[in-house]
Amino acid sequence: MAAAPVVHFEVTGKDPKKLQGFYSKLFDWQINADNPMNYGLVNAVANGTEVGKGSIGGGVGSAPEGAPGYVTFYVQVPDLEATLKKVASMGGKTIVPPTEIPNMVTFAMFQDPEGNAVGLVKG
Repeated sequence: MAAAPVVHFEVTGKDPKKLQGFYSKLFDWQINADNPMNYGLVNAVANGTEVGKGSIGGGVGSAPEGAPGYVTFYVQVPDLEATLKKVASMGGKTIVPPTEIPNMVTFAMFQDPEGNAVGLVKG
């Protein structure tokens, strides 16, 4: 079995527009938040050219209501449920069950034994 790749990163907070502006100016990222969730997508490719060797896409958006912001990464796996069962058997816990955002992604999130949030993307 091949190692699961990191395919997405995420930065969230209470003021996503401010965060989007901050990261856009800091790293010259092109961030597109023109979607119903105002989720700022950071592309690994701009104008048909890879942004940086080994670069992955990401997002900058709102933290869940009542939750603090966080920085995390998403790993692509073939089976979200099986991976979450493995997480639980190793001392972690599911914090977002498999969730589909139509025409975009199916994802889940878990906490590792130290409480760090990590995302999973169905691949």
